[in-house]
Amino acid sequence: MRFFADREICYADILPPSEVRARIEVAVLNFLKILTCTDPAISDLLLINRKSSNRRVSQGLLTDDDTWIFLSRSFCKRTLMRANAAKAFIRVWKVMEMCFKILSQEKRVTQRELFYKLLCVSPDCFSSQLQVNRTIQDVVGLLRCSRYSLGIMASSRGIVAGRLLLQEPDKEVVDCSECGSSGYAISGDLDLLDRLVMKTDARYIIIVEKHAIFQRLAEDRVFNHIPSILITAKGYPDIATRFLLHRMSRAFPELPIMALVDWNPAGLAILCTFKFGSIGMGLEAYRYACNVKWLGLRGDDLQLIPEESLVSLKPRDLQIAKSLMSSETLQEKHREELALMVQSGKRAEIEALYFHGYDYLGKYIAKKIVQANYI
Repeated sequence: MRFFADREICYADILPPSEVRARIEVAVLNFLKILTCTDPAISDLLLINRKSSNRRVSQGLLTDDDTWIFLSRSFCKRTLMRANAAKAFIRVWKVMEMCFKILSQEKRVTQRELFYKLLCVSPDCFSSQLQVNRTIQDVVGLLRCSRYSLGIMASSRGIVAGRLLLQEPDKEVVDCSECGSSGYAISGDLDLLDRLVMKTDARYIIIVEKHAIFQRLAEDRVFNHIPSILITAKGYPDIATRFLLHRMSRAFPELPIMALVDWNPAGLAILCTFKFGSIGMGLEAYRYACNVKWLGLRGDDLQLIPEESLVSLKPRDLQIAKSLMSSETLQEKHREELALMVQSGKRAEIEALYFHGYDYLGKYIAKKIVQANYI
């Protein structure tokens, strides 16, 4: 176990619009002050370094259950004085300008909406969504406030079903067990999610990697046999789904959270994002991390799957595996599973369990839970 007493843990504040606008104004005033002094200069922008070399891991004193990723107080620069970095420098100011306008109008936008707006007003600076996404994280690192505080709303793909009652402010109670296989759509408005009133008589929360598997479990009403809440982000988790899961973990701390993912490096990466957070959002990662157990698929489940259903690992799988292996957050049992995937050169998808019948998936989950067969 390592402690970082000599390094400050950096995080992004959740701030009201007036405070964020004030921070933007201070950044502008500091820039102008240096530009107009007796020895004028164009000041660099100091951002919290988001590279993996600045990643640190916080671990619980007795277990690894409360492990999460954070960034330490190490900086990188955006500068106008280097040709290859000038555009990144300008992008930060453009995004801050746009966020200031959004907050002044008391509006919120998605990253996609922000991209198209910037594409129209600054086509020479922005040509891709990735540039906008990275610049937003630069602004988060500069102003030390959350993305949501900047007026940027999460674009949510997530849905939830099962034994959960939800009530939005001034709205009727929604029974998620009666939402059918479509589930309850998770809002991208984090403020709304934070104000949800939640009640449950479930005993488990089950993360489902795939939308189709979620639909099968919801249609079969698995949550009636296994008193549970089902949640999916339909692949890699978006912020809103992670935020709601984190809220449920705090509201119902006695409920274990388990993940049902494909037995491949991408499935493990999805589990790790829910469990530890992501390095790209290191300043906010702790706010979305949860103690997630790996229910399946795992190596000892391969005996349930026909050999013909196993698929060879692709180059992309091996890339993800290499990245995971280099991560200090990866627990030993997870590392062993990953090594087995790479050694076998194979991957298995949850759907392969349908070999035993379409109703087998619920029985598989129930047996795993009863036997406490998760890591």
